[in-house]
Amino acid sequence: MKRYINKYNSSMMAVLLLFSVTSCKKDYTDPSGPSSDKAFSSPNALTDVAVGLQNLYTANRTGLIYTTVTASSLLTGETYVVNAGNTDENQLGLGGVNVQNTNTVVTGMWTVANKIIYDANNVLNNTNAVVTDKTYASGVIAYTSIFKALAIGDMAMFWDHVPDTVGTNVPFITSQQAYTKAVGVLNNALTTVSANPISTTFTKNIPGGIDIVNTLNALKARYALFAGDYATALDAANSTTLTASTFNYNSLTTNPIFALVTATNNIYQVVDSSMSLPVGLQPDAADKRVPFYVGSGISPRFKIKGFYASTTQSIPVFLPGEITLIKAECYARMHDVPNGLIELNKVVTKTTDAVGVGAALPGVVVATEADLLLQIYKHRRIELFMAGLALEDERRFDRPVAERKRTYFPFPFVERNGNTNTPTDPAY
Repeated sequence: MKRYINKYNSSMMAVLLLFSVTSCKKDYTDPSGPSSDKAFSSPNALTDVAVGLQNLYTANRTGLIYTTVTASSLLTGETYVVNAGNTDENQLGLGGVNVQNTNTVVTGMWTVANKIIYDANNVLNNTNAVVTDKTYASGVIAYTSIFKALAIGDMAMFWDHVPDTVGTNVPFITSQQAYTKAVGVLNNALTTVSANPISTTFTKNIPGGIDIVNTLNALKARYALFAGDYATALDAANSTTLTASTFNYNSLTTNPIFALVTATNNIYQVVDSSMSLPVGLQPDAADKRVPFYVGSGISPRFKIKGFYASTTQSIPVFLPGEITLIKAECYARMHDVPNGLIELNKVVTKTTDAVGVGAALPGVVVATEADLLLQIYKHRRIELFMAGLALEDERRFDRPVAERKRTYFPFPFVERNGNTNTPTDPAY
């Protein structure tokens, strides 16, 4: 039996979340689990912890899939709250000062991201000393680095400053510095894999779906772009193949957006087929991505679809279209309009891709760099609908504040009460 049928179930996650939320010392160990010396004392134990990172990231209402998609979609108007009795989601739907420091979506995202970083650091710091097979160690380091980078990147998407590390009274860095830090984590993993390719022995012991090296390159492209390092982002995007890399689900660990949101129709729903874009940027009537992402019915008229339409549906770690749009944006921001337009039109005209997303539209024509960037923004918002990236896109493309309900989150009290370095909450 493969080892990735792991022990990190929802009950354990609830214990971990409660423990970490109530702790001001940033001690994210599980008191009911093995001691740290046992947890990091063998290749199998390290692998179990690394697989636990994927479970923390992808599963349940506490996972970063749920909190990032929920927060980004509500703050940018992709979705609206169906039932105001869901107090924390409703705060996000209202935005502004309504989003409190005690909001469980906000606090949960912060806590789980820090928990992932804490566990990832322990795995990364112990692997070379514990694992003698360098090709197996390479797999542990690369796979773990994916989740550490995602956790850092997710925090940077929602807070203007993030802790430089996990610990007591740690200093903060800016979100831009955090994106650069995530790129550094990914670079270390890519260097490790280049020296010692990942063994099949390791890949057989983790959940299927993730192409590790391709995902490292894709995430490097994403976070280098967000950091404003366009040459690095373009190089990483060019190193990424446009194949599927997915978080997979089953009857025990279900797609969290479908299970909690789509199936219940009791938390939030998509607003309409405009995909929260203003007049002038809304999808063309013939855009095939609209019916892919937005279902139609009677009550409600518009329904969540896309990658959240069934219990066991996989969720892409990144979309092939994201990588092509990263290339387009990098060229545009480096003032190469012709090549930027070529890459943009690859997305606009494609009929499908490895994850089933295609617009099937005629290519666009632009006259200026500003026009090209505007079209890239439009097609990122459509191509990556409900992918959790919309808030970062709105800021990076300098969209009007009126188009979002909040720009950054306030800092959770769980951090502020235990860290005197916590910055002042952003005004909006």
